[in-house]
Amino acid sequence: MNDDLDRPIPSEITELFGSDAIAEMLRKLDTPYVALNPGSSFRGLHDSLVNYLGNRDPQMLLCLHEEHAVAIAHGWAKVTGTPLAVILHANVGVMHASMAVYNAWCDRVPMLIFGATGPVDAAKRRPWIDWIHTSRDQAAIIRPYVKWDDQPASLEASLSSMLRSSIITQTAPKAPTYVCFDVSVQEEPIDEMPAFPSPERHAAPRMAQFSESDARSVLDLLETSEKPVFLMGRVSRDQADWDRRVALAEHFGARVVTDIKTAAAFPTCHPLHFGAPGYFVSQDAAQRIGQADLVVSFDWVDLGGTLQQADVDLERTKVVNISLDSLLTNGWSLDHQSLSPSDLTMLADPDEAIRAICLAAGLSDMAVGKMAIEAPARPDHHPDAQISIDSLSDVLADALSEETASFLRLTLSWNGSKCDFRGPLDYLGYDGGAGIGSGPGMAVGSALAFKDSDRLPVAVLGDGDFMMGATAIWTAAHHKVPLLIVVANNRSYFNDEVHQERVAIDRSRPVENKHVGQAIGEPDIDIAAIAAAQGAKAFGPVKTIGELNTTLAEAIRAAQEGKTVVVDARVTPGYSDDMTDGMTNN
Repeated sequence: MNDDLDRPIPSEITELFGSDAIAEMLRKLDTPYVALNPGSSFRGLHDSLVNYLGNRDPQMLLCLHEEHAVAIAHGWAKVTGTPLAVILHANVGVMHASMAVYNAWCDRVPMLIFGATGPVDAAKRRPWIDWIHTSRDQAAIIRPYVKWDDQPASLEASLSSMLRSSIITQTAPKAPTYVCFDVSVQEEPIDEMPAFPSPERHAAPRMAQFSESDARSVLDLLETSEKPVFLMGRVSRDQADWDRRVALAEHFGARVVTDIKTAAAFPTCHPLHFGAPGYFVSQDAAQRIGQADLVVSFDWVDLGGTLQQADVDLERTKVVNISLDSLLTNGWSLDHQSLSPSDLTMLADPDEAIRAICLAAGLSDMAVGKMAIEAPARPDHHPDAQISIDSLSDVLADALSEETASFLRLTLSWNGSKCDFRGPLDYLGYDGGAGIGSGPGMAVGSALAFKDSDRLPVAVLGDGDFMMGATAIWTAAHHKVPLLIVVANNRSYFNDEVHQERVAIDRSRPVENKHVGQAIGEPDIDIAAIAAAQGAKAFGPVKTIGELNTTLAEAIRAAQEGKTVVVDARVTPGYSDDMTDGMTNN
């Protein structure tokens, strides 16, 4: 990060305020950045971040919308597994950010969300604005999809709540927390700094160890299984954990299924990987799961729905479910999916379970896979041809062949058969709650986490997703974050065209009308101009394979030089058969 960027002039501190202590506590929580859109409800804290802390440790990430602030913290957590801080202004900021908070909840990522309310004491409220920006129970807006919330009424309680929120958000299963500060507590003068609760003396709870007996229970089933299948879901970005997953699958000859909703969990071109990863289980993968005599789920999203889709014969097939997710099940959000049958359900971190099972099976703690992984064949495309989503993936893969790239996000239209993920950071997954508009902000947050690394961050976004969140790009450009965004621009909310086609066929009505109220045209949106207006290096529209080849080479060079880059690639509309079937089947 540019050390001179947004560096305030030094301030002589002659008087202390409550917000100075809150800022100091935030520094003690060791979050390097705080993402925010300014608001008067935390004007005291904003001043303390600037003039007491000097806008460093944490440094403010100025965002143009509250939803972007949360999405950036979400993207950061997907890479690092650690929380960033976010500050949301009053009730209106929380309402703006609510969709992004829900995404983070569904994706099980840690995040420290702080907010503020107008004076709780009505006698201290300014006319009009403080009244409409004060809620009796502000956290109620997002309580169903945060892990814990509080609205402390004193400075000492505020500091304690900040530490508690940090501990809770980083305790598995991870999810956002929210603490709301009273503006009066922030702005009240204090004589001296209070005693701070020490993070070092408040260690996060350790999960109960996956015991040798637990490992033996799973191992007994694996040793007697002839057709085991592993469903690899929400697992870590750690390379050693990745290696153990591969080694365990090879040891038992287990077929492995992954999806594209979650991050890379297993090499997609490995001989044991089966079916194309997708947002829905492919028909090939479903058939293989249906043939299994043992299914082991490692925190797989929607185990019950997958077993149902695969038509698993529960009289013949044993099911093991290893996950902590049931600890977050509540009555408001249905992201816990359908109730799944299971012969053995174990509350455990999936990678810790795999480690224990490997050791019980006689595999080294440093075990790695040994099977050869071959690169997928990619067809050549005529330079004058239009760009399809499949040809875009082929050309992009060729352009990145000499780079260590991380795909931060892939569009809904992406064909999973084009995926070649070989490590835990090769792909970071979707957004959890399928909230369109999250892509740009999450891409910025993930790219920020990769800054100064050897990885080139790449996001492939849909045009609808990009347009809803386009102003998040300004934050990346302002902070000089290297990032390549390719917009797969089919000029439509094509997801819903697929649904309208299904409805039209079911009702014997004209399929030709499916684009009405869906197409983004007349006029076309100049995505490159919008990106350039945010300070990005922009290219496009690119309409042919030849143009795409040339443009990607230049765009990659620009990203390597530290620029935020956006390419508008005009693609023909279309989804894979598995995606279409998954979306439209009842």
